[in-house]
Amino acid sequence: MPQLHHRACHLCEAICGIVIETEEDRILSIRGDKEDPLSQGHICPKAVALQDLHADPDRLRKPVKRVGEGWEEISWEEALALTAAGIKRVQDANGNNAVAVFQGNPTVHNHGLILYAQYFVRALHTKMRFSSTSVDQLPHQLVAMQVFGHQLMMPVPDVDRSRFLLIIGGNPAASMGSLMTAPGIRRRLAAIQERGGSVIVVDPRRTETADLADAHLFIRPGTDALLLAAMVTTLFETDAVVTDRLSPLLSGVEAIREGLASFTPEAVAPITGISAAQIRDLTRQLAAVDGGSVYGRMGVSTQPFGGLCQWLITVLNVLTGNLDRPGGAMFATPAVDVVKGVGGISRPGRYGRWRSRVRGLPEFDGELPAAVLAEEILTEGEGQIRALVTSASNPVLSVPNGTQLDTALAGLDFMVSVDFYINETTRHAHVILPPTSPLERDHYDLVFNLLAVRNTAKYSPALFQPAPDAKHDWQIMLELEKRLTRGVKSRAMQTARQWVKPAGIIDYALRTGPYGGGIKALSGLSLATLKANPSGVDLGPLKPVFPERLFTKDGRIHLAPELLLADLPRLSARLVEGVDDGLLLIGRRHLRSNNSWMHNAERLVRGKPRCTLLVHPQDAERIGLVSGELARVRSRVGELLAPVVISDEVMPGVVSLPHGWGHGRAGVRMSVASAHAGVSANDLTDELRVDPLCGTAAVNGVPVEVAPA
Repeated sequence: MPQLHHRACHLCEAICGIVIETEEDRILSIRGDKEDPLSQGHICPKAVALQDLHADPDRLRKPVKRVGEGWEEISWEEALALTAAGIKRVQDANGNNAVAVFQGNPTVHNHGLILYAQYFVRALHTKMRFSSTSVDQLPHQLVAMQVFGHQLMMPVPDVDRSRFLLIIGGNPAASMGSLMTAPGIRRRLAAIQERGGSVIVVDPRRTETADLADAHLFIRPGTDALLLAAMVTTLFETDAVVTDRLSPLLSGVEAIREGLASFTPEAVAPITGISAAQIRDLTRQLAAVDGGSVYGRMGVSTQPFGGLCQWLITVLNVLTGNLDRPGGAMFATPAVDVVKGVGGISRPGRYGRWRSRVRGLPEFDGELPAAVLAEEILTEGEGQIRALVTSASNPVLSVPNGTQLDTALAGLDFMVSVDFYINETTRHAHVILPPTSPLERDHYDLVFNLLAVRNTAKYSPALFQPAPDAKHDWQIMLELEKRLTRGVKSRAMQTARQWVKPAGIIDYALRTGPYGGGIKALSGLSLATLKANPSGVDLGPLKPVFPERLFTKDGRIHLAPELLLADLPRLSARLVEGVDDGLLLIGRRHLRSNNSWMHNAERLVRGKPRCTLLVHPQDAERIGLVSGELARVRSRVGELLAPVVISDEVMPGVVSLPHGWGHGRAGVRMSVASAHAGVSANDLTDELRVDPLCGTAAVNGVPVEVAPA
């Protein structure tokens, strides 16, 4: 008999509610859950592809070891023993820091991995830790730590009550709201307009979101910080600064006035491509509205001024009176409060305690920037990385200068990957440890409820029973920790963790969280409550949280941190540089893409080719490009051939290529992805182009040369 299962899709940040119909071990259908209080029936094509991932014949079900040019299935005992022995061998010969770890962004969609991977990483005793954070949202976390005292205090637009939303370098219509969990965002943006509000997009490309907006302004890549600084200056110039109830909590307002005084609309207009009049009008609209906010994402984060961009967005939201108020930029109050710590996974954040060996870039919360990983492997000397552990990641396709990293991985003494695909990165591993299918484990979203536009909670039991010898990610991590742990006390703690499963931690966190009644209470939110409400529980709209959720030592909002102020001279120098006539490469995202492994689902890659180079008609005519033919694209680090699409969707001087493609390398065992290989934009992005403030890779606005192939 068919059965219905209510679940949250874990494939992107929207965590849409879905209903999956099954019969025995087969999935019959996947549809949106209209009873889900957050997504209200919305669904995108990625969720339907969950069945393809589960049944994918390319997905590894058993551990494998590399034998010559091929792979051999082995037992879990042999695989774990080989892994522990390889790590110990490298560390005994070269020191603990000779082993590095790289964790990918699927980690944050997996509560078991979030809770338990930390113990394995600690058991390595290495400072060589990397993740996708520094090719994504690191500027958000750095600014949150500096201004609010905690790296996870990242505000989101209260879109359901907003009357004005300025989106800079973000495309929520394709991402469903990156760092803004907002399923059904098209409906939510339309509702802003229906209640008389406005949506304005600033982006070098006329994105899917820009097509929905009231206005779209082109901006030259990498100049967003200048625009934002000029908007702040305009607020002071027009006496439009409003801080309202936050005034007693604020420090640094006058320092901002003085530090940004030279960034006038007239000064920045020639470089940004947005006129002084437009900048003043944009500022006026933001300042005049009752409930509005500025939201910036990948386009402003992954550029040389990413930290300053996210800081200035926060400054604008504060100085227009829109922070922590309905309709403005607000903070969720999640049922499991990871900001206050769950299972030891959340810290306020730490910065610059050590720096990378070769280039001297700073660590953030124990991680070094991903842009230095390859050079730390390739550069000989004390501290050289000789072994690597990857988990749920494909850095060859996701970090800058992927070709260099590809070469570096081939020379490692030892590599192990926790992954169920042989992809462009894991093909270099000596051992691959495949976890269970996501539908074979339960799910509770620890991260994206923290960034949701409405407070809800939902627990999803496992759909299918895993094979008897299969292991979840968290079990793999515990097994590896066990084999690396030294000391009686550490072993006792490790044994205790084996008895406390992830669901037990979630239940404890729910009971002791803001909606729970206590660990022994019969009322309040608990895991049992969520199991009895499979579509989820509505916990209400976002509400003001200050000063209770300020984590600075003095309990104030540090609006002008010295670290950010000290970076302003670098932005001033950008004013002097002027405009370069060369072409700049930016990325783009598609609704059916998120991570590179999604290209192995036929339903997500069918249709017109998406790995194409967008070129403005003026540039195409000047260069001699023809739509449909190949262009040769060259940067400092490499070159590739890509099919051309001529379109005024991008502004003159800008070309666009999506990320995550490039599946044609030898040894990759992903049949669908290889048939739709495309090219990797990260064979062009430059590992030397980073935001020096925090080390975030500047993968947007890369200088390139384009010619007919």
